[in-house]
Amino acid sequence: MADLEYREMQEVLRKHDFHFKKKYGQNFLIKPDLLHDIVDGAEVTDEDTVVEIGPGVGSLTRVLADRAKQVYAIEVDEKLIPILDETMAGYDNVTIINEDVLKADLTDIFAQGRVKVVANLPYYITTPIILGLLEKDLDFESITVMVQKEVAERMQAVPGTKDYGALTLAVGYYTDPQILFLVSPDSFMPQPKVGSAVISLKKKELTEQQRSDAKDIFTVVRAAFNQRRKSMVNALSNAGVLGRTKDEITEAVQEAGFDTNVRAEALTLDDFIRLTECLKR
Repeated sequence: MADLEYREMQEVLRKHDFHFKKKYGQNFLIKPDLLHDIVDGAEVTDEDTVVEIGPGVGSLTRVLADRAKQVYAIEVDEKLIPILDETMAGYDNVTIINEDVLKADLTDIFAQGRVKVVANLPYYITTPIILGLLEKDLDFESITVMVQKEVAERMQAVPGTKDYGALTLAVGYYTDPQILFLVSPDSFMPQPKVGSAVISLKKKELTEQQRSDAKDIFTVVRAAFNQRRKSMVNALSNAGVLGRTKDEITEAVQEAGFDTNVRAEALTLDDFIRLTECLKR
């Protein structure tokens, strides 16, 4: 079917008396070429099941449905459901789910194999959505999402920079991130005040041990970055991380090969893995 053009989008929004809601961070993509670029970047094929988060009026959903075997479009705003029913009426491979993705049980969908997540994410909950998908250890092949430019940069940040943090490490543990391209504010309706980027996160093949270790590693990471201005010893002891005392944490930091005054932003992912091993002994 044809792309959802800007004029058609305006007409369907007027017809259903739809008003944009700030609480849902709604900014709909209006450039067809950009929609195709996103789907190209996600490498969607007719063998793939796609999970789309926040389909809006279905602009990206249509392009995905033309390429994918099956599309599950998860939309929290009930006011958009009748609009999606209308704009997706010609597709028999699209399932619209009116739920909050942060609360939805997606296990059965991700159990189907060859699942790719593709979305223009609401910027206010980008990080919880990404971390939720990663930490639930769902069986996806890749996540290709439109996010705020600075969030994409945080996902690819390097140690010692202000952008480097818990999100960087979680993304790096579970996936190989790559910013595909930048997107200007005039690509949306209404226009956001910030630049955007499309980033691809291709899932790494983790061992059972790596999956098992992840919870403790990211307990340490979050505690360290929650007080990133403090030394690692103080940040971890203030959080009582893994039930260790300050003396035990000091010993573990030294055993891992770090100065006791080292801060979280100086440690690489491998450093955090090693430190967690020392803390667990």
